[in-house]
Amino acid sequence: MKRSGTTKLARAERASKVERATRPAASRRTSKPASSSEPASSRADAIAPEASAATISRRRVPTIITTTADISRGVRALRRGCAVMDRVAASTGTPPLRRYAPDLEGLARIVVGQQLSVASAEAIWRRTHAALAPLTGARLVAASDTEMRAAGLSAPKMRTLRALGTAICRDGLDLQRLADASDDRVREQLTAVSGIGPWTADIFILFCLGRSDGWAAGDLALQLALQRVFDLPARPLPVETVAMAERWRPWRGVAARLLWAYYGLPRRGAGDAPL
Repeated sequence: MKRSGTTKLARAERASKVERATRPAASRRTSKPASSSEPASSRADAIAPEASAATISRRRVPTIITTTADISRGVRALRRGCAVMDRVAASTGTPPLRRYAPDLEGLARIVVGQQLSVASAEAIWRRTHAALAPLTGARLVAASDTEMRAAGLSAPKMRTLRALGTAICRDGLDLQRLADASDDRVREQLTAVSGIGPWTADIFILFCLGRSDGWAAGDLALQLALQRVFDLPARPLPVETVAMAERWRPWRGVAARLLWAYYGLPRRGAGDAPL
């Protein structure tokens, strides 16, 4: 009975903090910047009133991120419009560009690197690219298990790459045309390929298509970064991250890069204070 009561309290605390973190900035009562000396619940709620999507959206932004200058522009807009992003950026500096080709090579690179460290992903991608170049749909279909395994690919990734090759060669998937498609259409087209899920599609939108307002709701590192930033008792669900990121439109793609950079910073220990 005691355990049940504790669980209910924990759930209530999570719901309360997530609600504060996702509440539109204009409805917040406080305008005082957050500080590490404030209670956790106050810090989770302390985004300056000017931190609204409307405020950030009034500034002209590029549809496509192509250079580091575009990233810097987004960082400046976010820092002006959001107190939390201001402190995140102060901790991380300008995040990396992270752009891949908007084609089969870029998508294959995302598939290869899924659920791997940056260093491991880069090493396996280099071996895969060398083994299968020139990379085409037909080459992926024809590649042997021996070739793929020697490059370091797991069996699921081998199946996904072959399915991708089949989709291009037989089913008419045209990755070049996705540049003109809506985000929803891009997800629909890519997730129709066996082994490609929403995360892969969202990362393609962010890094290959370079859309400034892309967002990867299912990314674990983003969820954990948001948990730290807003002092949540548990990492937010994908749908909750979407609500939390509304304030950063139309620069969610840059906000995501900042949060990834923040997630990569060394923790200061159990007492690590949220922003």
